[in-house]
Amino acid sequence: MHSLPEFLSQYGYTGLFGLLVLGIVGLPVPDETLLVLTGYLISQGRLHPVWAFVAALGGSGCGITISYILGRTLGHRFVHRYGKWVHLTDDRVEKIHRWFDRMGHWLLAVGYFIPGVRHFTAFVAGMSGLEYPGFALFAYLGALLWVSSFLALGYFVGEKWESASEVVDRYLVVICVALALAGGLFWWWRSRRRKQNR
Repeated sequence: MHSLPEFLSQYGYTGLFGLLVLGIVGLPVPDETLLVLTGYLISQGRLHPVWAFVAALGGSGCGITISYILGRTLGHRFVHRYGKWVHLTDDRVEKIHRWFDRMGHWLLAVGYFIPGVRHFTAFVAGMSGLEYPGFALFAYLGALLWVSSFLALGYFVGEKWESASEVVDRYLVVICVALALAGGLFWWWRSRRRKQNR
């Protein structure tokens, strides 16, 4: 089995694209680590920034679109038949469905930053009957932000990309939960103020 640096050296942009498609669909690919490494390789001149960005964005966009199409066309049948292969259970789908009902389209955008959620948001969006234009606007915006953030991180940390990836893996969920709580508190405070002003 290739290490990620060896894999990218051998397969380049095509490998980057393919791994991100598989990772977003739900296979065990270390997506953030892959993007941080890619950013580092860009900083070293081993990958061209434009082509690396296009491959990463294209892979992410294709992966989330496949998940959306599966949710839209197969839905619960897919969960019951193949869900175990991508760690997709009825309970997990239901949990994300509730999040999707509360947060709506924004979960498609921010879901990329939450490991264990990004793989299923598009699937649940498809199951929910969300039309493609609404899905595309938020899902592809999320892909753009996610890819840009982690490529930039890898570019700027340089040779410390492995340490940066470990920190991201360890603390990303905590950071996302903290941001979600802060957002929820802000929304509650704003709603309360509006009611008081009426």
